[in-house]
Amino acid sequence: MSPSTEERPQMSLEEFEELVRRAPETVRNKLEFLNGKLCVRHGPIDVEDFEELAHVAPETVALEFVDGRLEVKPVPDGDHGEIIMWLLRQCMQQRSELGLYPEQGLVIPGYRAGIPVYLLVDRDNDTLTVFSDPHDGDYRQSPSYAYGATVTLPPPVAITLHTEKLKDYAH
Repeated sequence: MSPSTEERPQMSLEEFEELVRRAPETVRNKLEFLNGKLCVRHGPIDVEDFEELAHVAPETVALEFVDGRLEVKPVPDGDHGEIIMWLLRQCMQQRSELGLYPEQGLVIPGYRAGIPVYLLVDRDNDTLTVFSDPHDGDYRQSPSYAYGATVTLPPPVAITLHTEKLKDYAH
């Protein structure tokens, strides 16, 4: 059985050393590597330092700035790409008029209703979770389904996913 996301190293020592070598001086001395994890000493870094660090990071390292914290996001692997293609094919077969933009970051202003339907394919647990009915920054609905289930996404997406194929990517 493969390790969960929490147990996997975020990056190799070589990737960390390369990141530190490229890092802006304002951040370089704050970075440390503990048990395969990137850590920031002496409090959080600011947005400008994060943006500069993310810009110079090696291509094998994807950085995120979440709630003022620096985090390393796993770089997508081949199975990730296959799952994206599976999802795109199902969407295009059922709703060819949809504009689909995989791997895009989204910024939703606080005054809007948010993203009406959000699908999470959790490869650590071999499940899909459909978040819908957003209200005050949370989703009121979030049912989860095991790989192999038939999953209906609510409007405005309104498609049915046949997830048997996802078993090919189960851990």
